[in-house]
Amino acid sequence: MHLIRRNRILRQSPAIRAMVAETILRPADFIAPLFITEGSGVREEISSMQGYYRMSIDNTLNEVKELWGLGIKSVLLFIKCKDELKDNKGTEALNPNGLMQRSIRAIKSACPGMIVMTDVALDPFSIYGHDGIVEDNEIVNDPTVEVLAQMSVSHAQAGADIVAPSDMMDGRILAIREALEQNNMTRTGIMAYSAKYASCFYGPFRDALDSAPGFGDKKTYQMDYANRREAIKETLMDVEEGADIVMVKPAMAYLDIIREVRDSVDVPVSAYHVSGEYAMIKAAVKMGWLDENKAIIESLSSIKRAGADLIATYYAKDAAKLING
Repeated sequence: MHLIRRNRILRQSPAIRAMVAETILRPADFIAPLFITEGSGVREEISSMQGYYRMSIDNTLNEVKELWGLGIKSVLLFIKCKDELKDNKGTEALNPNGLMQRSIRAIKSACPGMIVMTDVALDPFSIYGHDGIVEDNEIVNDPTVEVLAQMSVSHAQAGADIVAPSDMMDGRILAIREALEQNNMTRTGIMAYSAKYASCFYGPFRDALDSAPGFGDKKTYQMDYANRREAIKETLMDVEEGADIVMVKPAMAYLDIIREVRDSVDVPVSAYHVSGEYAMIKAAVKMGWLDENKAIIESLSSIKRAGADLIATYYAKDAAKLING
């Protein structure tokens, strides 16, 4: 045979493959989610997320410093609210000395360079486990948005670099942007969960925060997984309303959405490699069906290849260690 083009030439050694690789993962690509609980010296493994933990603030600070040392530049905070502090109005979410606010201040003090992102939603604070205020078994939009805007200002005042509304209420990005501007929080960014689907892959996360809905489901505000064009509409609206970063969630089952969003907007795109996706890999590894290290890098590479600039993943620390060698 006399071929003009032999494609295998550029695959024949690790050095050549690395030289021509189109997708390259870096630790700075990762956002590390952190689950924070009250107490001191607490490090509780989440039963459905093998190897992942709820931690008190003191242990969280140790984790943040380790992440920074690995080259991970951003963390996304979630807090586990005590049951006695939950209500239907998100009252504790606005407490300037609440667990979220104290966590933000502690992390920014211990590791000033770390980008602190905060979850903005009512489900951790709700007696109903929903992302909004409930009236007559309905999750009401506009009263919820008012609380989310106040919550975002509270996080910004505590020192958050970026607030991340994950609720999927209509109009919340504009309301949050206006509230931040009105309170002179002009350096605080917004990472909008723009295309967040009503997915079965969130189950382990809800175990982590004890935030499963007490009735019904979240399909009246999170997106239908059958829809693609709707994701673009939602994302474009969030950009118009002032989002600095947009997110697709989940990630691996929605690579087509990540690509379409990337092609539709000029702002950074993030994707959330969610708890169920993490747990599936862990389960397969436990059964001896997958090589975990290879699965980590291949999975995260697929998400970045699809178009994500940033990846929130429970494998952030493990992936950074693998990349750093």
